[in-house]
Amino acid sequence: MKWFLLMIIICDAVLLQGLPKSDSERPQVVNIGAVFTFNSLIGKVIKVAMDAAVEDVNASPNILNTTTLKIIMHDTKFNGFMSIMEPLQFMESETVAIIGPQRSTTARVVAHVATELKIPILSFSATDPTMSPLQFPFFIRTSQNDLFQMAAIADIVQFYGWREVVAIYGDDDYGRNGVAALGDRLAEKRCRISYKAALPPQPTRENITDLLIKVALSESRIIVVHASFIWGLELFHVAQNLGMMSTGYVWIATNWLSTIIDTDSPLPVDTINNIQGVIALRLHTPNSIMKQNFVQRWHNLTHVGLSTYGLYAYDTVWLLAHAIDDFFQKGGSVSFSKNPIISELGGGNLHLDALKVFDGGNIFLESILQVDRIGLTGRMKFTRDRNLVNPAFDVLNVIGTGYTTIGYWYNHLGLSAMPADELENTSFSGQKLHSVIWPGHTIQIPRGWVFSNNGRHLRIGVPNRYRFEEVVSVKSNGMITGFCVDVFIAAINLLPYAVPFELVAFGNGHDNPSNSELVRLITTGVYDAGVGDITIITERTKMADFTQPYVESGLVVVAPVRKLGSSAMAFLRPFTPQMWLVAAASFLIVGAVIWCLEHKHNDEFRGPPRRQVITTFWFSFSTLFFSHRETTTSNLGRIVLIIWLFVVLIINSSYTASLTSILTVHQLSSPIKGIETLQTNHDPIGYPQGSFVRDYLVNELNIHVSRLVPLRSPEEYDKALRDGPGKGGVAAVVDERAYIELFLSNRCEFGIVGQEFTKNGWGFAFPRNSPLAVDVSAAILQLSENGDMQRIRDKWLLRKACSLQGAEIEVDRLELKSFWGLFVVCGVACVLALAVYTVLMIRQFRRQCPEEAEGSIRRRSSPSTRIHSFLSFVKEKEEDAKARSSRERQLEDISANGSSRCN
Repeated sequence: MKWFLLMIIICDAVLLQGLPKSDSERPQVVNIGAVFTFNSLIGKVIKVAMDAAVEDVNASPNILNTTTLKIIMHDTKFNGFMSIMEPLQFMESETVAIIGPQRSTTARVVAHVATELKIPILSFSATDPTMSPLQFPFFIRTSQNDLFQMAAIADIVQFYGWREVVAIYGDDDYGRNGVAALGDRLAEKRCRISYKAALPPQPTRENITDLLIKVALSESRIIVVHASFIWGLELFHVAQNLGMMSTGYVWIATNWLSTIIDTDSPLPVDTINNIQGVIALRLHTPNSIMKQNFVQRWHNLTHVGLSTYGLYAYDTVWLLAHAIDDFFQKGGSVSFSKNPIISELGGGNLHLDALKVFDGGNIFLESILQVDRIGLTGRMKFTRDRNLVNPAFDVLNVIGTGYTTIGYWYNHLGLSAMPADELENTSFSGQKLHSVIWPGHTIQIPRGWVFSNNGRHLRIGVPNRYRFEEVVSVKSNGMITGFCVDVFIAAINLLPYAVPFELVAFGNGHDNPSNSELVRLITTGVYDAGVGDITIITERTKMADFTQPYVESGLVVVAPVRKLGSSAMAFLRPFTPQMWLVAAASFLIVGAVIWCLEHKHNDEFRGPPRRQVITTFWFSFSTLFFSHRETTTSNLGRIVLIIWLFVVLIINSSYTASLTSILTVHQLSSPIKGIETLQTNHDPIGYPQGSFVRDYLVNELNIHVSRLVPLRSPEEYDKALRDGPGKGGVAAVVDERAYIELFLSNRCEFGIVGQEFTKNGWGFAFPRNSPLAVDVSAAILQLSENGDMQRIRDKWLLRKACSLQGAEIEVDRLELKSFWGLFVVCGVACVLALAVYTVLMIRQFRRQCPEEAEGSIRRRSSPSTRIHSFLSFVKEKEEDAKARSSRERQLEDISANGSSRCN
């Protein structure tokens, strides 16, 4: 009995230990520290918001029970050193969490200490995206990460089709890391930051002026301002004085500007005039009854405007209250102990040994991260990477004395002209943003860039070639003309803005320069663009951006050709000799097969041997014209004849078509049939010097470099082709069609052989991500549509055609390989027909002449005798064989009857 009572007491003790602590065991007061600047733009809002939140928490009967939440606020007075020291003072007392610091720079320092002491740091204003939970596990951001804000800006830039932006920021952790995140998000959209304009953390007016002058001299007119509340408005004031708030500029401000507007509204007239047309982002907080009630209550609490930071401050206090309640329900207690590492340092004048470790810090941190509630800012819940769920921003356009909301950005939807909750109840129209009134009071979307206002003309590199002056030519007086130059000038004249440029010759004029080298020099900044016969190939597109092709020009082969005249034997040219022999043999074989199948029972295939031979020949060759008079009576013969007539039909049609082409169209003959011939032989091949053709033939077609001969001009083409391989020339020249057409315009002894084996085009080259490439491409399309492109082409490239220009290269003679399938089918049909016929004849021979078949076996006659008997049967007419067999059976019957009488 005693042991039983002892077991009950032990079990009760264990159960009581596992139960949550009662309300009497909770502390009466829980202290939370708050560190911020009271008189700052954010501070004067969040102070009122946190006081209201503490009042509501302590008045609520559903949370904390008998425990009172107390927030101790310390003013850092705009001092970075105080922003670090004030949190340390909280860590000396029994403070379970700290709200703040206000700036990302100081939050990074404090977060290191908080991690060591296991005291959670919650901040809704330190939005530096690089403060990760892996490095700072006890730092918790209770507002949106700047990473999402930069993603929203990148989507806006992409939506309007801009490619480059200028980023102005303060040169501290908050500014640098925010702009770095913007660069990453723009890169995902194939955009970039062309100029990172950094200002000191506390710039002077002179610093701002010098920086904006540099920005004004840059090409991009899309300016993203990731500024501080302290100097952001001063930046726009200087920009207004410099004329940078006029038409053509685009200003995008992060959420600092919307915070100023919400907090200090209405702004002074001069201030609001300085930011007209600016696009600003603001943390999105969905509309709710709770939010509306708090906004109405806010006007009774203070005269300061309510910004989104006030809403997040209110929700942060409530988040801590729920976490503290959960912490106590898990059995946590507020206790602190000394850190052994800090204790070893000794007290000293700094009294570092006063810093204490929160024993329940890990459990409390877990309780904070598990909070899931609906607040003024929406749902307060953390993801695995400790960002709040459903990040979103409002997109504002500053107009008149305030702003208008032109759209929203959601992490899962991107840009939207309607709030997400309304999208669920209505059909989505697909509109991303409403119309914007841009700086300069215009609704026309700015182009986003201009030419650099530094007095320098664009240097346009033009290849100085030794060949084909019609394409591009550098005169002795330095003037550059040609088809490519005229197209470029015509395209530039169509642009809605002026483009100052100068044409600069690239090359010495004696050796053809490499277009690939010209493109490479564009990437290094030697030239601002390349104009000329620059073929768009894969290697070059990796270095520069190209316009829409203005000339389609693939590679072709040109070789010496000769005109084929008519001759008495022209009718033999459609077929090769091998084809003629096989066709003639097929006629004879089919005739012999038909004779074998029809000879026994068809009188038209019987008679004297001479007649049978003539009949067979006549029948075979008359099928060529479908004029055979002999009829086929056997089924096997008809099957063979039908298949043979189909073969004859195909051969006859092909022969007729080929002969018609030979006799009616001028034919040119060349031993080179195309690029395939050059790949199989070992003759030398000419190519244009400095062209990509050499690399293509070597790398793509595996032609040995020793076979390639560089040629500089049409005259060298002519001489090398005339000399031929035997006299040090070339068998053929490989070049682009546009050049070859010019070359052949007055040279009838050469021609293009084979098909065009690549598809390329000429384009103008620009540096990567150059917006000018897009505009010039549009201008080229306009030139093609209005006919100006064809007129320029006719001016430079239209030449009197050679008299043989319309002639065709000799049509390939029809070879056996094109018809071997038909001959095989016909041959198989003949063999099968003969095999079936032979089996049928053997069966018929045994049935009609059994005595001869069996007698030959009994007498053991020789094989030749049996074969002779069988062939005689086959040769014999079917009616005669049947009559003879009948007579023999009658004689056998008479003989049998006579023998019976004698007996």
